[in-house]
Amino acid sequence: MVKNEELPFRAPLDFEAACHSESDGQGHWFVFCGDKLAVELGPPERPSDDPRFRARPAWARLALQKNHNRLRSEAQRTLYLGRLQGVDCWAAEMAAGAAAPQGATWEGLRPLFSVLDDDHFALAGRAFQLLQWDRDHQFCGRCGARTEPKKEERVRVCPACRLSAYPRVAPAVMALVKREKQILLARSPHFPPGMYSALAGFVEPGETLEQCLAREVAEEVGVRIAKPRYFASQSWPFPHSLMIAFVCEYAGGELKAQEAEIEEVNWFDLLHLPKLPSKISIARKLIDAVCQEMEEQT
Repeated sequence: MVKNEELPFRAPLDFEAACHSESDGQGHWFVFCGDKLAVELGPPERPSDDPRFRARPAWARLALQKNHNRLRSEAQRTLYLGRLQGVDCWAAEMAAGAAAPQGATWEGLRPLFSVLDDDHFALAGRAFQLLQWDRDHQFCGRCGARTEPKKEERVRVCPACRLSAYPRVAPAVMALVKREKQILLARSPHFPPGMYSALAGFVEPGETLEQCLAREVAEEVGVRIAKPRYFASQSWPFPHSLMIAFVCEYAGGELKAQEAEIEEVNWFDLLHLPKLPSKISIARKLIDAVCQEMEEQT
């Protein structure tokens, strides 16, 4: 089992979450335009393990340490996140097409992995999810009235019918299936070319994590599993998932890829693995850990 502090997007150890502050806006600002964060960047000199981009910047840091008048007047929404090592943290969302703050640029979270400070990177993932939640729940889903935030907890409440909308987290299981000295990997049509990963799917109402594992593996690739073993979990802000990873044993069945969901699936020897996901994801941690465990058992 991997230590959670080794996984990106985990809550910083010295972070105290909160929903409201009377402070003047000094502190760390996580400013987004769409899915991109305002950061100051170094040149693209660091190698990338993600096929979506060729290189990572040499360094990156948050662009703002205080709430400038322009930000206060032009932001579509601002949220208080809490305190990191005693410093206030804020999230803000700018309108589509907005210019980045002076000296900064807009950059997606994936290229900032291992470049931006780990705690700031984790809080950027939190800020991104909360901004999306706040944007999507301005109006009540039951009666259509405008909702209102509460100071005491992270919730938007309808003043008309009292329906409460909390930040959404969608649990999803991940399964890495083993068979002798092989692991089962598949690729989705939306993956970068040549990349394979462990199987994954969202938990449905009324089922346990173990039942979801069995159903997803059977549906996606046609095989049965046994002896599921918990590995680790990871918050995943693309857009608001909680990934819960397991190692499973193969228990029978022939491979049959689910149409439209799985482009290709196969058993892979440890010495002949395909292109794997970036180390930003729990999928890569899971695959690396299981391969190391299997090698040590030989």
